[in-house]
Amino acid sequence: MSTEQIPYKIYLSENEMPTSWYNVRADMKNKPAPLLNPGTGQPMGYEDLRPVFCDELIRQELDNDDREIPIPQEIRDFYKMYRPSPLVRAYCLEKKLQTPAKIYYKFEGNNTSGSHKLNSAIAQAYYAKQQGLKGVTTETGAGQWGTALSMACAYLGLDCKVYMVKVSYEQKPFRREVMRTYGASVTPSPSDTTAIGRKILAEHPGTTGSLGCAISEAVEVATSTPGYRYVLGSVLNQVLLHQSVIGLETKAALDKYGIVPDIIIGCAGGGSNLGGLISPFMGEKLRGERDYRIIAVEPASCPSFTRGRFAYDFCDTGMVCPLAKMYTLGSSFIPAPNHAGGLRYHGMSSILSQLYHDGYMEAVAVEQTKVFEAAELFARVEGILPAPESSHAIRAAIDEALKCRETGEEKTIVFGLTGTGYFDLVAYEKFNNGEMSDYIPTDAELEASFAKLPHVPGQE
Repeated sequence: MSTEQIPYKIYLSENEMPTSWYNVRADMKNKPAPLLNPGTGQPMGYEDLRPVFCDELIRQELDNDDREIPIPQEIRDFYKMYRPSPLVRAYCLEKKLQTPAKIYYKFEGNNTSGSHKLNSAIAQAYYAKQQGLKGVTTETGAGQWGTALSMACAYLGLDCKVYMVKVSYEQKPFRREVMRTYGASVTPSPSDTTAIGRKILAEHPGTTGSLGCAISEAVEVATSTPGYRYVLGSVLNQVLLHQSVIGLETKAALDKYGIVPDIIIGCAGGGSNLGGLISPFMGEKLRGERDYRIIAVEPASCPSFTRGRFAYDFCDTGMVCPLAKMYTLGSSFIPAPNHAGGLRYHGMSSILSQLYHDGYMEAVAVEQTKVFEAAELFARVEGILPAPESSHAIRAAIDEALKCRETGEEKTIVFGLTGTGYFDLVAYEKFNNGEMSDYIPTDAELEASFAKLPHVPGQE
């Protein structure tokens, strides 16, 4: 098909939306390692996880075998408010770069939360409501997840308690106010409202917080408050499952025009959007049907894949959550306060960690000044102000397109534009004022964090 026949935006109809989520674990030869009880070191089953998570979400978390899991009608109806999302051909960016590469991006910012997070937020809130719960607790970094969950809870009439990483709470007051507008309570983390928060503050006075800190507080409140459960916006198997709607729609849109991507790129913090975007393509790769080059892009200031260890680690700084086997910087690792945006988590999804370990995908780490250079270029030529997280993928897509300019190769590149950056203007201001700097943790800093990894017999 000629270039002229491919529109700027490829839309699916409501009837072409996925009716089931795709569970990539069903096609993985090496399944993700199980969650372990931090006290006994034994794999955690359904009953072990019930005090923390919703019942149906636990079933999805533990399901390694069912390839397709039906999406309930009420969730599908909610999706129709903002899905299907468009797959956009970046003609203007291609022209600016003078590249023979064809660049597409899946845009997930066309809802009030401004990101892909709503895909899982509505699912998790739905199952909490079905279980008869009063409310849920969670953490949020840059605020996209907290915003999405507050929207979903407002829609379903659930209470929502959000612990927001302190540096983001202070830098992004407008994101905080959107959450409050939707009825959520928002607390800067670490806080003095929980035992674990007070402990972290005592050990790290003046800390700007981390997702690991906020998780600990949210879990403590959920497990000590009747009628509440904890929900998470990334990392967990269930979240990657819900986010598979991104990849399923992307593949359906590409298939409509006979387009086969060579390279698929996503930003990586905990893994939700990357896992969702690549899932059906990774499934083809795992089944030996097609091959794709899949690239995870992470911040150089929080480089879980590229400099982390593949090991069992606590999912939270307070060391109260289950142990997960993942690429990790250590649960005590706290990103530098000059780190802009999300992607602040110390570890990576167990699914993606296993796939990366087995060689099915690659990873690159990029400095934030280079990320914002890419964001600015993209905004000027494509007309969308991208979120800092998404801009990591933009950076890598631009780099790959420039390589094509040098070699003359006409590769097709697809990346995930996870959301908009309209609540991230403090970071853009620092970049525009020349006040943004790059921080890369030293080997000594990482080694100090690795030294605190838990000892799990038989896993060294």
